[in-house]
Amino acid sequence: MPLKLTRAVFASLTVLFLIAPLIAILPLAFTSSVILTYPIPSWSLRWFEELFTADAWRRAIVNSLIIGGGTTAVATALGTAASLGLRNHLLFFRGSFRTLFLLPMVVPAVVLGVGLQVLLARLGLANSYAGVIIAHTVVAVPFVVVSVTGALSGIDKRVELAAQSLGAAPATVFRRVTLPLAMPGVLSGAVLAFATSLDEVVLTLFVAGPNQRTLARQMFSSIRENISPAIAAAAFLFIAATVAIGLVVVLSRSMMAKRR
Repeated sequence: MPLKLTRAVFASLTVLFLIAPLIAILPLAFTSSVILTYPIPSWSLRWFEELFTADAWRRAIVNSLIIGGGTTAVATALGTAASLGLRNHLLFFRGSFRTLFLLPMVVPAVVLGVGLQVLLARLGLANSYAGVIIAHTVVAVPFVVVSVTGALSGIDKRVELAAQSLGAAPATVFRRVTLPLAMPGVLSGAVLAFATSLDEVVLTLFVAGPNQRTLARQMFSSIRENISPAIAAAAFLFIAATVAIGLVVVLSRSMMAKRR
């Protein structure tokens, strides 16, 4: 078998393996049954209606949007600033600082949850939206740093030096040259930060109160109490929102590439 064909078959099987659970569960979001079972007796949108009419689910969706939006804004700003700082070759212990920023990606979520719970309680931010946003930002910043750092590494510094040689101030160089060139990485990092916040459960269990119950936490609680097709409907919304945001980012990057 030719090497290219072998790679194509292997890649196809890998993709199928990854999406097989989604293929199995997503159709159940449209079932009329009260349990997750095949074959589907009939098709219905009753579980999507429940998501937007039941108080618990509706409040969870609103909380996820509030916390996800706040996390995205803070994490994108901090991650972009950190990436710009780590770009400086004169920075002492640059490798150590980069490792420090990436630590939340490898530290167990339970350890982070316990530490953040103690810290936020001392700061008076326990059981608050600000506390949950801070907790989610901790785990979202590394994704922004990785994405923006990759984008910055692809920028030719001679372009920035040319702008400086023409009299542009550092702030102007950043706003008119560096940021537009790094924008694809910034947008990708923002999407990853939002997705991380949307999917985070463990930290939310530790730092959120009853009023900050997110969609992921509501799904987790529903699985423990009663497995309902509403969970499949919520998962469908998760995936649809992620795909939609991803398409927006791809289109934005394409438009930026054309402008260049």
